[in-house]
Amino acid sequence: MKALAQFSLVSLAMLLLSPGRLCAAEDAGALIKQGDVFDRKLQPAAALERYLPAEKLTADNVPLLLRIARQYRHLAAEKVAVGEKLRLSQTGLAFAKRAAALAPNDAEANLSVAISYAKMTALLDSKEKLEATRKIKAAVDKALALDSAQDLAWHVLGVWHQRLAEVGAVKRAAARMLYGEIPEGSSEQAQACLQKAITLNPRRLSHYIELGAVYASIGKTDEARKFLEKGLALPDTDAGDPASKQRAREILSSLK
Repeated sequence: MKALAQFSLVSLAMLLLSPGRLCAAEDAGALIKQGDVFDRKLQPAAALERYLPAEKLTADNVPLLLRIARQYRHLAAEKVAVGEKLRLSQTGLAFAKRAAALAPNDAEANLSVAISYAKMTALLDSKEKLEATRKIKAAVDKALALDSAQDLAWHVLGVWHQRLAEVGAVKRAAARMLYGEIPEGSSEQAQACLQKAITLNPRRLSHYIELGAVYASIGKTDEARKFLEKGLALPDTDAGDPASKQRAREILSSLK
């Protein structure tokens, strides 16, 4: 029996180290490296042409699933048609959820879920939007509990607070009757979260622009102009930066 057990272990080791498995892992690694080149160039379609075949070769690769989710978010942002934006957003969310299910204590996986929901919220109906709002908060809170140094998590939380702070009393009361209580948010919390994001990563221009937008919404025009102009002065590094800058210009033109 002992000899048989030893034989079984050797057989298992040989199976795991078989040429086919090694080749698959090597092929997946090569594809991921190729995809990373296009990811850095902000070319999501080309990145997915490498990442998706790699995902078929390497099971349950959490970092790869997060890469794929990010590309689908980028693609969704590029589209104009609402149906296509929603389809791509939902596909990205599915990959983010897979990653979070495989690694529930991974901060980036939980953050990916929060970002995916946040990016698609505007495309949803009222009931779905409220449910997405709750899921964003749960995911971002968990991400920050696991790693409080994630600047994007603080950004997401800041935007969450500001969007909810902008919900008027009448709309809030109507929604409560139909769908239940709407979570509370505040511009003060939004400011604090976005300031934290800036402290953690002063090179990400969207933090400044979002904070400038918060100040503009509450009538603090000097502070709004300061942060919007700071964001506009920084170089683009993320796929959404051109859109963020366009938004900043529009807000600046509206300030008195």
